[in-house]
Amino acid sequence: MLVLLAGIFVIHIATVIMLFVSTISNVWLASSLMNQNGTVGLWLQCIAGHCKQAEIHTEESMKAVQAFMILAIIFSFVSLVMFVVQLFTLEKGKRFYIAGTIMLVCWLCILIAASIFTARYSDYFMSSHHGYCFILAWICFCFSFIIGILYLVLRKK
Repeated sequence: MLVLLAGIFVIHIATVIMLFVSTISNVWLASSLMNQNGTVGLWLQCIAGHCKQAEIHTEESMKAVQAFMILAIIFSFVSLVMFVVQLFTLEKGKRFYIAGTIMLVCWLCILIAASIFTARYSDYFMSSHHGYCFILAWICFCFSFIIGILYLVLRKK
């Protein structure tokens, strides 16, 4: 049981770090336009090394993606803190219920953010492809769901 809890804790920390990186970095979409590399992130648009805030970042849908990714980071971190607190303070049967619920809220925030970005901005550049931040967001989506379900299952043991 101790090995399982340690593994979940490590995956949870990795999820928080990956969420942070995917939100801050600027490679949600990547493209090569006329031999100039271009990227679009949640905060800036960069073409040939020159970054600026483009009109895409003033749209309400991009602001929603930004907000939900920030909420996902907050909920994931709070869930990690609640996991540690509940591990040492609550008795068996009541542990990890709050941490699991908060992690599933994080999962929902990632789902909403990544879905909005996919629906609205996947064809922003000609011949663009999704960057590593977008892929990290979907990996965090999977990890947060698995962690949330495991917390809810482990509350009984």
